[in-house]
Amino acid sequence: MFELIANIVNKFDEFLWGWFMIILLLGTHIFLTIRTKFIQRKTFKAIKLSVTKDPDSTGDISPFQALATALASTIGTGNIIGVGTAIALGGPGAVLWCWLTGVFGIATKYGESLIAVKYRVRSKDGRTLGGAMYALDRGLKLKWLGILFAVFALLASFGIGSGVQVNAISSIMQSTFDPNSGMMFTLFGKEIPVVAAIVGVIVAGVTAAVIFGGIKAISRVCELLVPAMAAFYVIGCIIVLVMNYQYIGAAIMLIIKSAFAPTAAAGGFIGSTIMIAARYGIARGLFSNESGMGSAPIVASAAQTRNSVRQALISSTGTFWDTVVVCLMTGLVLVSSMLKNPNSFIGADGDRLTFTAFQQIPYVGTPILVLGIISFAYSTVLGWSYYGERCVEYLFGTKGMIPYKLVFVFVLLVGPVISLDIVWSLADIFNALMAIPNLVAVILLSGVIVKETNYYLYGNRLDEYDKSEVATVDK
Repeated sequence: MFELIANIVNKFDEFLWGWFMIILLLGTHIFLTIRTKFIQRKTFKAIKLSVTKDPDSTGDISPFQALATALASTIGTGNIIGVGTAIALGGPGAVLWCWLTGVFGIATKYGESLIAVKYRVRSKDGRTLGGAMYALDRGLKLKWLGILFAVFALLASFGIGSGVQVNAISSIMQSTFDPNSGMMFTLFGKEIPVVAAIVGVIVAGVTAAVIFGGIKAISRVCELLVPAMAAFYVIGCIIVLVMNYQYIGAAIMLIIKSAFAPTAAAGGFIGSTIMIAARYGIARGLFSNESGMGSAPIVASAAQTRNSVRQALISSTGTFWDTVVVCLMTGLVLVSSMLKNPNSFIGADGDRLTFTAFQQIPYVGTPILVLGIISFAYSTVLGWSYYGERCVEYLFGTKGMIPYKLVFVFVLLVGPVISLDIVWSLADIFNALMAIPNLVAVILLSGVIVKETNYYLYGNRLDEYDKSEVATVDK
């Protein structure tokens, strides 16, 4: 019976994250790129705004804290392991398709963040709340669709946001400190690895200490953790690329050539035709940066900003850093390493490609990658805890927040010691299902996005305050 359910779940997952979701998301990316007059050309202005404080504006946290919290949930194991999986299945050309998805995804991240800030509300105790659920509710009068988004996002927070992340931390710690699973103890008749149990207790305890402090505590931790972990990983990538400098040019040419290859290329890749490369590259890019899923705009709504366009620009840089920079660097590291040492990568699956590449750095290569995976996974936990909490508040009011946090921490506690095969598939499904109502909001409110963009950005009014009154909700 369980195998039947698992097969149904896996098939539904494959359908949603197949060409259906690729066409829906990538189509929205291109649509908004055109409607916003290629908003991507304002990326460097947006980066400058992201480090500019706006303390006199409405909101709970600084613009950079909002960006850091959003990046905490998007820069994750997908940037490390996911790119390797895309290359293993789709060939080197998948890197280019992943990168292009990030470039166009900037427009969708901008649009969904804009409407999230535009239609945000204020709670009775003065906190700022927003996201796709409020845009659907207040902007389109589609409360039922807002409820669906909140339900799917809430469920996703227990999967991709907590269970699978702590399991990833446990797996890497297990393979590092007890690869043969020799240290075990028995609990309720089941043998449990000691390392996994320790990881669950530590991660659950540290997370509880942070998330019970609210968004300000979460954002403060993310503000410190995200730049440090990203810099640490990028430095590791740069070291590998310096070691592979003779192969970087060839790697770039191979990536471009393979992205448009009409037939499969010879070598250690399962497939590398244009269709296969596009399939896995686009899917990984979409999954990595979360543009269109509606997750990051939830925290963007809490930012101190004088108008919706200003924060939308800042939020859009998340996709730039996540996919255009970090995923691209990972791709170049992997492909150049495979060209330099082809025999070392024969038979390696996506999980092992990045480990093999980083092992080129003497002594510190593996520790850099291990610390990167742990910090990326933990930061994702913090970001998604906030997303889930805001969805609970939208659905049930403040009375549901404490029970949600307790369940979230409990999932972190048991996550390392349970089998998560079906949980991964369910997490993917909920991610796709929350994207659908979010994209409905983005497309139907694209006229608002264009109007706000033309007035504040192209009308040179970015420093102007939005005088619209923020509604107060009775929850």
